[in-house]
Amino acid sequence: MSLDLLRSSLALKIIGSLFIAVTFFYLGMHWSDGYQQLVFFSDPNPNRLVSTSPNFDKQFNVSALINDFQPPPEVALESPQPEVKKFGIVSENGTMSEDFEVGNEWVNETEVASTEDDDGGGGGGGSSTRFVIKRFGLCPRNMSEYIPCLDNEEAIKKLPSTEKGERFQRYCPEKGRGLNCLVPAPKGYRTPIPWPQSRDEVWFNNVPHNRLVEDKGGQNWISRDKDKFKFPGGGTQFIHGANEYLDHIAKMIPEITFGRHIRVVLDVGCGVASFGAYLLSRNVLTMSVAPKDVHENQIQFALERGVPAMASVFATRRLLYPSQAFDLIHCSRCRINWTRDDGILLAEVDRMLRGGGYFVWAAQPVYKHEEALEEQWEEMLNLTTRLCWNFLKKDGYIAVWQKPSNNSCYLNREEGTKPPLCDPRDDPDNVWYVNLKACISRLPKNGYGTNVTEWPARLQTPPDRLQSIKFDAFTSRAELFKAESKYWNEIIGQYVDTLRWKEMRMRNVMDMRAGFGGFAAALISRKFDCWVMNVVPVSSTNTLPVIYDRGLMGVMHDWCEAFDTYPRTYDFLHAANLLSAERKRCNVSSIMLEMDRILRPGGRVYIRDSIAIMDEIQDIAKAMGWQVTLRDTAEGPHASYRVLVCDKHLLHA
Repeated sequence: MSLDLLRSSLALKIIGSLFIAVTFFYLGMHWSDGYQQLVFFSDPNPNRLVSTSPNFDKQFNVSALINDFQPPPEVALESPQPEVKKFGIVSENGTMSEDFEVGNEWVNETEVASTEDDDGGGGGGGSSTRFVIKRFGLCPRNMSEYIPCLDNEEAIKKLPSTEKGERFQRYCPEKGRGLNCLVPAPKGYRTPIPWPQSRDEVWFNNVPHNRLVEDKGGQNWISRDKDKFKFPGGGTQFIHGANEYLDHIAKMIPEITFGRHIRVVLDVGCGVASFGAYLLSRNVLTMSVAPKDVHENQIQFALERGVPAMASVFATRRLLYPSQAFDLIHCSRCRINWTRDDGILLAEVDRMLRGGGYFVWAAQPVYKHEEALEEQWEEMLNLTTRLCWNFLKKDGYIAVWQKPSNNSCYLNREEGTKPPLCDPRDDPDNVWYVNLKACISRLPKNGYGTNVTEWPARLQTPPDRLQSIKFDAFTSRAELFKAESKYWNEIIGQYVDTLRWKEMRMRNVMDMRAGFGGFAAALISRKFDCWVMNVVPVSSTNTLPVIYDRGLMGVMHDWCEAFDTYPRTYDFLHAANLLSAERKRCNVSSIMLEMDRILRPGGRVYIRDSIAIMDEIQDIAKAMGWQVTLRDTAEGPHASYRVLVCDKHLLHA
């Protein structure tokens, strides 16, 4: 019996060994890593004594195979060249790493390790330097509200004069001295309160400044309640609330129909932007602007609330908006001397105001009967008359003018009237670092810009000014406009269906290369509760007039420089074909560091660009601590484009 058991056990062992051998053979054949290290022979002709290889009579490029070989990760890569061409998270052995400690201490781990190869005799043999760049470090805590081109104190100190507000204009750091670290959040920073609740309250720790509460608390602007700031909706000239103030304007001038003829507004000296915040519920987009002055956090408060805003100033240069951009321009105690220097500042308002548009002024000279203020009022009436504005009405503390719809009044003024008409060769849409001009920009003879469709039809209606955009087109501009709108509507539809965009926090949005504004229009059509800052790069065709004509808003900008906004002011950044275009002009890492600066922790970036640049973009994104996911476009895995989805986390110093 024991002998039978022994035989049975031996048989089982033999069978088991054979089974294991066959299994490993099968796995080796079907799960190889793609290298032809094992060649299996077979032949359908049983009469042959020797089978032929399936690689018989095939030629292989052995040199290419050798060149494709990569050294194993445990081999450190050394180079005598002290230059690093890519920013990424490079481990000490030269391989890329995605290991981040998010939310923990974030320190600068850029290291340079020098090693010397001695010849053994102390004679100083060869030497080499190995660079290990792990990640970008955090900037000092005092840079938590840093705006590179507005906080350049070194350049500001060299200004010959600051009497016209020059210190509040752009002066960017010199090349090589730009931002090279991650701007930290203030201590106690929290995920912003979502819209629409954020219109009325925000976290104190996100904008930890009491100056406005102390200076403007009695004017119903802002108050502090424990760990929150509250915004009652008032202003210096409308302490009873913005809604009542807006109703007052609409009753004064019935032709001012908010949300129909009046769609895009500029609020000058906006305070905390309650005027623009309450216009949003009336289907009106307001660009709220103010300088970074003694009340420097007004724009920061506005953006924290979820209201469109950017730092800007009437000083010596044109604002970064095109001609005939705004249907209405508003100034409530904006502390601007409109009549100085032959009316050069009001002439700038005239340039940006749409033909037939309105200027609303609420200030002490309108209603106070003091000698100095009455003189200011007379000067204002005189200047607006020379600008050919039609004075409509004064009611209480509000005065309203209307800009003409054509050039007839300009041409019939007395000779020598100031300000004169601008030189016909002057381009009123040329705004990047262009000095102000004390002259009146002519309106197009064909009515372009003045005759726009009412909202909401104007969003999808090809505007007349399409024909004045300077670019080569083999098809009609109207067809290009419609094609772009259709393209982005389909793309956004795919994002909604596959990437659950409706569940994503997305209030303050920036399209970094906006074209005709099709991306923003698609978000509106799909009823996203957000607003979009459409940025037209200076290196692209100037399509800003079309963006404003369709009822959207935007700004001209050079992405080789910093944007005029505070850190942590956008929830979502969209960059389509931007980085591959701008890399010819500036460093990709500097653009992405700027993106990180203006993006809120918890925010998201979509970079839609060429495969050729994706490796570099991913390396930089990882070096900044972003979590990245590379996705195929709708065209599939063989398309020449990819979408890089990046998430920014809160990093602590």
